[in-house]
Amino acid sequence: MNVTIKDIAKQANVSYSTVSKALNDSPLVKEITKQKILRTAEQMGYKPNLAAKQLVRKKTDVVGLIWPTIERIVLATLVTNISQAFAATRYSMILSVDPLEVAKETFKKFQVDGMILFAESEHTIPEDDIPLVAYGVEKKNSVSYPVIDANHEQAMQEAVHYLYQLGHRDIAYIGHVKTSDTLQLEKSAGYRKAMTSMQLQPTCIDTQGLDWVNGYTAVNRFEKWKQPPTAIIGGSYDISGGILRALQEKDMQVPEKVSLISYDNIPQMETMEVPMTCIGVPVDVLAEEIVEAIIQRIESDQPIKTPVLHPELVERNSTAAVR
Repeated sequence: MNVTIKDIAKQANVSYSTVSKALNDSPLVKEITKQKILRTAEQMGYKPNLAAKQLVRKKTDVVGLIWPTIERIVLATLVTNISQAFAATRYSMILSVDPLEVAKETFKKFQVDGMILFAESEHTIPEDDIPLVAYGVEKKNSVSYPVIDANHEQAMQEAVHYLYQLGHRDIAYIGHVKTSDTLQLEKSAGYRKAMTSMQLQPTCIDTQGLDWVNGYTAVNRFEKWKQPPTAIIGGSYDISGGILRALQEKDMQVPEKVSLISYDNIPQMETMEVPMTCIGVPVDVLAEEIVEAIIQRIESDQPIKTPVLHPELVERNSTAAVR
């Protein structure tokens, strides 16, 4: 038999309303009385009706995550870390990989308290009284809601400078260049800016996609170059995995003949065929910032300022000084 608030009131010899206030931590109940009620509730095995509490508060403590796919390793890893970050809060997360408008309407039916959006293009969507936070490129989105920016441009610039310090001058970028995806465009822009600032000739190879096979096939274009690069920056974990395999098949060992550094800072970089030097905001840090931002957005009426995230370079076996 479920214990009710009325049962606790009878056992503690207080009114029904006093028990209700105490269980909701109301300042209108004296502390000694509140502690007595809480002890009684615990001894009686009382379990609060969360649905009823949420109805009173007009909150569900649920956040919807609108994501493009979970097929790519990096996005799946980020989703996992976001879910783990929510586990440390009172909020739960539900995930949709449906198109934006479909997912948004679904979340409205679930009456979510807020939504997280993957903003891979320069678009805006109205908040419709549901707090929003996006993961994307802040300066490319003129929106009212916060955008968590992993600073892709800075990451690419740091990658170029790192390779330059190792003596590399022929540094190529292999990534999805011809796209409307602002995150990918920011990477190639950062690479070009860094190469130009050091008076080096930028070489961008478009992978025409973000999968392993796209990185693999892009390496075939080396045959058209007079001089292969001594170092390559891969646009993502998946792309770099394809690049690495293709280089090995062409007897261009990494890092003996070609140094390879990849964007994306996820644990899986350590277990690649050649442990990969990588650059990017650590995935657990990125997830925590996204979760913290949406909770602040939900719980505060004031505008929130998103932090500037700093990419971190992790040096492993795929890079070496130029030979």
